[in-house]
Amino acid sequence: MLNTSEKRLYGLDDTGLVALQSRDQRQFLLETQTAQAFTRMQQAAASDGISIAICSAYRSFNRQQQLWDAKANGQRPLLDSHSRPLTDLQSMDENTLLQTILLWSALPGTSRHHWGTDLDLFDDSAIQRQQLQLINAEYQVAGPCFKMQQWLDSNAADYGFYRPFQPHLSGTSPELWHYSYYPVAEPWRCQYNTEHLAKILTDSDIRLKRPILEQLPALVQRYVKTVAPIPTAINQRPSIDGNAD
Repeated sequence: MLNTSEKRLYGLDDTGLVALQSRDQRQFLLETQTAQAFTRMQQAAASDGISIAICSAYRSFNRQQQLWDAKANGQRPLLDSHSRPLTDLQSMDENTLLQTILLWSALPGTSRHHWGTDLDLFDDSAIQRQQLQLINAEYQVAGPCFKMQQWLDSNAADYGFYRPFQPHLSGTSPELWHYSYYPVAEPWRCQYNTEHLAKILTDSDIRLKRPILEQLPALVQRYVKTVAPIPTAINQRPSIDGNAD
């Protein structure tokens, strides 16, 4: 039986998370140190005229499975590696469908959002939440979140945040919107246990269970273990109690 700490690795327990409220009155759960560091980073950005908002933070195993199953059932859109919609789901075998979903969606139990340390961010002064697609073009030149992205590129590491999904450095496709609080997230990644996940998935009713379990060690190695290296120069701002996080 998993203890509380182990359950948190796979999105099965939200004990100890704290809520942050967005400017449009939405609530997001985050790990405590992550919430403190994000608040400091958000305030620093605001002083530079940059408005950073959270699109997604903690996500439970059950919520991730709902998203996964909806894509496997054709109820949510699937995108190719260039973020273009795919429409030929009926012609895909189970393995092809599995690999296609994994381009942009984490397998339940493997999402870093389970840890409360990872956030999807956007510029709410440049684009409304309802319009946001979470595609890289929105964060590149001429995209509404490009200015925010430039600020984060220069400053995020000062607050303990970085992008774990980068070109040629991660198993997961590059995501310019996804930031991780690495002082807490990196130890979680190192503790990750494939056997625990196998038991959780075996007991679930997840779609594509057979090909998932057949390939699980390789999937964990690619999509959990293989991420961009954390920044080597850690220059974090002091926390609100005067200590480094």
